Amino acid sequence: MAKSKGQIEAGISEAIIKFEKEYMGRGPDETKTYLLDDMVVVRLQRVLTPAEKQLAGAGEDTRGRALVKQVRTELLEKARPLLEPIVAEITGKRVKSLHTDISTVTGERVIIFTLESSVPFHNGEKK
Repeated sequence: MAKSKGQIEAGISEAIIKFEKEYMGRGPDETKTYLLDDMVVVRLQRVLTPAEKQLAGAGEDTRGRALVKQVRTELLEKARPLLEPIVAEITGKRVKSLHTDISTVTGERVIIFTLESSVPFHNGEKK
């Protein structure tokens, strides 16, 4: 039997929190996952370390912010072989692509996974 939409979203949130803590060294304060047809959108709040906040907040100079974004993006790209199988196992669908961005102002990060097709779940109609 297919999992519910909420079970899939919660499973992905838990896996991303664990990944952030183990791989990035610090977990987000809050994580919310949204399953939208053939996309998984993960929103992580307050993910920056104190050192990253310091670097990103250094006045008018935007180099620090760019560096934080670049390092975070690169780290996630290197972790794709770890993350994609986790999302595929939870959703039952192969991951086609991964997109991410982070705000150095709010410390919010968004990760979007696009899947090979829609994820079936139980809740009345199947998607």
